Amino acid sequence: MSSQHQYDVLILGSGAAGQSIALFLASRLRVALVTKRGLADSASSLAQGGIAAVLDTADSVEAHIRDTLTAGAGLCDPLVTRFVVEHSRGAIAWLIGRGVPFTREDDSELGFHLTREGGHSHRRIIHAADATGAAVQTTLSEAVLSHPNIDIHERHIAIDLIPGERIGQPERGCIGAYALDIENDRVVTFSARSTVLATGGAGKVYLFTTNPDIATGDGVAMAWRAGCRVRNMEFIQFHPTCLYHPRAKSFLISEAVRGEGGLLKLPDGTRFMPAHDARAELAPRDIVARAIDFEMKKHGLDCVYLDISHKAADWLRGHFPNIHAHCLELGIDITREPIPVVPAAHYSCGGIVTDLAARTDVPNLYAIGEAAGTGLHGANRLASNSLLECLVFGEAAARDILSHPGPPPPMPPPWDESRVGDADEEIVLAHNWAELRQAMWDYVGIVRTNRRLRRARNRIRLLAREIDEFYSHFRVSNDLIELRNLVVTAGLIVDCALRRRESRGLHYSRDYPATLPKARDTVLRPPRFKSGD
Repeated sequence: MSSQHQYDVLILGSGAAGQSIALFLASRLRVALVTKRGLADSASSLAQGGIAAVLDTADSVEAHIRDTLTAGAGLCDPLVTRFVVEHSRGAIAWLIGRGVPFTREDDSELGFHLTREGGHSHRRIIHAADATGAAVQTTLSEAVLSHPNIDIHERHIAIDLIPGERIGQPERGCIGAYALDIENDRVVTFSARSTVLATGGAGKVYLFTTNPDIATGDGVAMAWRAGCRVRNMEFIQFHPTCLYHPRAKSFLISEAVRGEGGLLKLPDGTRFMPAHDARAELAPRDIVARAIDFEMKKHGLDCVYLDISHKAADWLRGHFPNIHAHCLELGIDITREPIPVVPAAHYSCGGIVTDLAARTDVPNLYAIGEAAGTGLHGANRLASNSLLECLVFGEAAARDILSHPGPPPPMPPPWDESRVGDADEEIVLAHNWAELRQAMWDYVGIVRTNRRLRRARNRIRLLAREIDEFYSHFRVSNDLIELRNLVVTAGLIVDCALRRRESRGLHYSRDYPATLPKARDTVLRPPRFKSGD
C-alpha cells in the first residue's frame, strides 16, 4: 500500500540543520519535515559544548578563520570558512531572537558566558550550560510544531531519492523521495520542487560512537546513488572523551571540560598530553584522540581519565549540570574523582559535495549539516563549528530555494514492491550489521594502515553484495534501509582513505606518516555522475 504527498520543499532530517531551514522557508513555502524517529531525535540535540561565533570585541573574524584553518590541517576551503565565520554573529542573533536560553553572565560585554575549547585562541563558544544542542533543538521544535506551513512526518525513513527520469524529465534532477512509514509499514511517495538532505552523520558505521542510533549515513548514501560526488570521507573525527562505563551508551564528555581546565591523566594520576603537544589538553581533537589511543595501547589500558575535580564543586555543578548528574547516576562524582574516558567515532568531516548555496551536483537537491561536505572542516573539524555550519548553510540554502522555487513536478509513480516478498531470515541483517561495524572499528580507526584498509574493503564488498541481494528480494524495513546505507557509506570512507597517501588531520597512516606539501581533497565520483551538472 502506498500514499502520496506533494510539497514545495521536502526536508529529510530534523536536527538543527533541518529545523532551521524549515523555519527559514515556511513563511513562503509549504514544507515537509521528515524524520526517522521523533522530532527531537538527532545528533544536534546531544551537542553539549556550544556554538563558535565571533561575539566579543577581543576576538575577531580573522582569528576564528585562522583557528579553523589550523585545525583543518590545510584542507579547509578558505572561501567557505570565511563565509561561515562572517555569518556567525547573525546566526547567534537569530537563535537569541528565537529564545534559545544561552547561559548568561551579567558582567560580560555580551551578557552571555563564553567558554573556550580545544583549538580556539579566544573564548568564543556561546552555550546553554552543558546542553546547548538540547536547548537549540527544543526552541526550534516549538516553533516548527506551531508553524502552519510545516508538516512533520515522524517515524518515516527515506529509502531513496526520486530522479526526474521517473517522470520523463531528467533535467528536473531530484523530484522528491520514497520513504517507509514505519508505524503503518507502507511506502510513501513525497514529491517536491526542492529536496534537502539534513540527515546527519554516519557514526553508527563504527562499533563505538557518541552518535545516536539514527546516524547511519542515509543522506550520503542516497546522494551517491543519485549521482552526487562526495569528498574527504576518510576524515572521521573521534571525540577524545567518551564516557567509559558499562552502563553508559554514547555519552560524551564535552570539549568544554578540557577548555575549563580538565586534565587528562593515566590511572596513576600522571598527565600525558604535554608530551604529545605544546597545547596539551587544548590541542585539537585529532591530536588528543591519537594521544589517548597511543597511551592506551602503550600501557594496555581500557581507558584514561579526565580530571576536573580541582575546580570548586558548586562551580562544576553550575557549568556542567548534565555531565555531573549523569556521571553521578553511574557512581562517578566528578567533583571528587576523575572521569574514565575513551575516544569514540563522533563526526564526519567530509560528505556530499556542495557549494555556498548548499547545492549538490543534482539539480533541486541540497545538502546541509553533517551530511554535507562543504569544505569548512577540512581534515579536522574545529570544536563547536558544526552547529554554526548547520545554521549558516540552512539559511543559505533557503535563500537559494526561495529565489527560484520552480514549478511543482508531476507526481512520480508509486513505489513498486510487486516482485518482492517478506523477509524470511532477519538474523542475516543483524549479523551483517555487527560484522560491518566491527570491521570498521578494527581496520578503519584512529590509526590506519593500507593492509587494514584493504581488509576492510574486501569485507565491505562482500557485505554489500549480500545486502543488495537481500534488498532485491524482500520488502524494505527500517533495519534493511539503514544497513544498505551504512555499507555504502563505509565503502566510501575506505575508498577515500586508500586514496590519501599521507597523514593529515584525522587520517593517520603508518604507511604514509608524512604530510604532503600540498593539500588536496579526495573526491569520489559515482557511476551516475554527469560532468557539468
